[in-house]
Amino acid sequence: MATTEECRAALEKLSDSMGGAQGDVRAAADLDRSVSCHITDLDVTFAGRMTGGRIEVRETLSGPPRERAEIRLAMTGDDLVALVDGELNFAKAWGSGRVRLEAGLRDLFRLRKLL
Repeated sequence: MATTEECRAALEKLSDSMGGAQGDVRAAADLDRSVSCHITDLDVTFAGRMTGGRIEVRETLSGPPRERAEIRLAMTGDDLVALVDGELNFAKAWGSGRVRLEAGLRDLFRLRKLL
């Protein structure tokens, strides 16, 4: 089972990848939205902001998100690490319910380019 530190490191790696993206992927990542990622098996939430093509984690909270972020993710820590390392396909994981992504319709259309 992934630890809180490994999950934070995975989010930082994802942020670095998004920050270095080009073209359509860069445009899709260039949102200014609140974001939360609930790690279900650890019952920890990373809350912050997607801005400037990066994810800035501002808080690590015990339990589920306290506020409704504009972009919400939920998954196990192992799935987060596997997604970021390229070992788990996001679309398949989302379709099977292993990963939950909730956002407004316009944001979902933009975010699909990141997949």
